[in-house]
Amino acid sequence: MSTAPVTIRDVAKAAQVSVATVSRVFNRPDLVTAALRARVQDAADRLGYLADGAARALASRRSRAIGAIVPTLDNPVFAACIDALQQRLDEHGFALLIASAGYDAARETREVRVLLERGVDGLMLVGADHPAAVWALIERRRPAVPVVVTWSGAAGRGTVSCIGFDNRAAARRLVEHLLQLGHRRIAMIAGPTTGNDRAMARVAGVREALGAAGIALAPPYLTERPYTVPDGHAAALALLSLPEPPTAIVCGNDHLALGALAGVRSLGLSVPHDVSVCGFDDLDFAAYADPPLTTVRVPAAEMGRRAADCLAAAAGRTEPPATALLEAPVMLRGSTGPPPGHRATARAPVAAVTRPPRRRGRLRRAGGDPTEGPSAPR
Repeated sequence: MSTAPVTIRDVAKAAQVSVATVSRVFNRPDLVTAALRARVQDAADRLGYLADGAARALASRRSRAIGAIVPTLDNPVFAACIDALQQRLDEHGFALLIASAGYDAARETREVRVLLERGVDGLMLVGADHPAAVWALIERRRPAVPVVVTWSGAAGRGTVSCIGFDNRAAARRLVEHLLQLGHRRIAMIAGPTTGNDRAMARVAGVREALGAAGIALAPPYLTERPYTVPDGHAAALALLSLPEPPTAIVCGNDHLALGALAGVRSLGLSVPHDVSVCGFDDLDFAAYADPPLTTVRVPAAEMGRRAADCLAAAAGRTEPPATALLEAPVMLRGSTGPPPGHRATARAPVAAVTRPPRRRGRLRRAGGDPTEGPSAPR
């Protein structure tokens, strides 16, 4: 015995609203109040009604879906961005389709193609450095499909919106802090720079700060490793086995830094008394590492929220929010101090450093980690 399919008219009758209202709930939820959306959705759920998304997209030429491609979902900093992106998109009435490129150019190109073929109404990318084939695919669909670049200080592609932060400046500030403490033998464990403008910018920032002090950054004091804890551990052991080992190690992310901390300790050395270690990201564990990790706080969630606002506005054919350059403050904690034998006049690092400084205040983080300085974006 066949059962007649539930129609939009059935939902309208059950919810005691017009067919047009039901249509708006499923096609333009941003035009309907939350209470009315809940009322119509409840009626649809009770009746077992599912909107025909393919037909709706064909008729309206809009899928109400946004695509996002990240290098990996293995790193909590990207997960935080995606979580914030999805929550804000949901408020705008959009679904999220996610793909992970795995730092692989060919895979990223395939994922972009698939998302565009699925008819996404917008696309979020991480960084401005992408294969030429990716930009070619995007150009074929623009301006119908808006694109937002995140994690980078500049989009680098015409009118593509950019919501990110200055990786180079943040890394430079990190090294300036080490120089002020008295360090001169400073090494860097960078992430892979090929096809990764964020990693390249961080290396450039470290090199710029050292160059201003008359210090060169070159192998063996510069090494590239995958963003993993074991790679940070192995790289630190190699650096500390040099005839003139570094007194400070700057890491391309917090996973590398956590491995470096372990590597220093495995040699019977102390952080920061023998070696200072810095990270980049300010993941949750950074404030609870042993010792607490000096690192750069990446505004991952804020980038996700702003990217959602920008893409929803552009997809709705309204003026999107302006391109934004967010703050990425340096969080100074116990993993950095003066080099061995150096008498420092500065007090112990307990400040969150930003440039330019705006307002000062006193905060106390979870776990009792005091910080002082401008409140950082989250």
